[in-house]
Amino acid sequence: MSVPYFYEPQLSNIVSTYILSEETSKHCIQVLRMKEGDRIDLTNGLGAIFESIITDAHKKSATVQIQNQKNIVAPVQKITLGISLLKNAVRLEWLLEKATEMGVHTIIPLLCERTVHERFKQDRMQNILQSAMIQSQQAWLPSLHTPTAFEELIHTTQASQKLIAHCEPTQKTSIKEINASDDCVLLIGPEGDFSPNEIEQAANQQFQAIHLGNTRLRTETAGIFALSVLKKF
Repeated sequence: MSVPYFYEPQLSNIVSTYILSEETSKHCIQVLRMKEGDRIDLTNGLGAIFESIITDAHKKSATVQIQNQKNIVAPVQKITLGISLLKNAVRLEWLLEKATEMGVHTIIPLLCERTVHERFKQDRMQNILQSAMIQSQQAWLPSLHTPTAFEELIHTTQASQKLIAHCEPTQKTSIKEINASDDCVLLIGPEGDFSPNEIEQAANQQFQAIHLGNTRLRTETAGIFALSVLKKF
């Protein structure tokens, strides 16, 4: 049976004992029925995994003893996914979950000319990333930005490789021909695609236009497909 794994962002490498958050304590003690002497693993989302033993099984503030710390080297490749917000929040949540499982480095929700969306619930979306990181047994939590205007992103990104996927009938390179760099930003538009004006602005900022194949994909499908091609596993 695998050791239960939890996210504790306040953990550092200078402590030998640690009081779990109320949420983690409740899950360990009330849901999993864990007791003193049982082992759990914790991560701070910054590359550290702490092998721990429960020493006080309090349902709201359980205490653990840190037995060992492992430091997971950060992935060399850091892909930033800039993707339009969606009107259907469930589809956006699915995208965030799967992108996290695949090891995306940064996610920037985009506000484009054709973006149609409801209110972006930052806390809920952040919780989805945390849950996906734990589920996939990772130690590095992706960075989730607040919604950002398309024009702001294309003018401020410092990535060495800048890609934009769109459906306009212009000269584009197949994503399968792209050799993704270790510092890559990829832009995916809304259901109605990027506007011609946005595509032109991106080109003026040295973004390379790419296509994802012969079929038109939903935004969240396009994001996951593109990550699967660009990511060096």
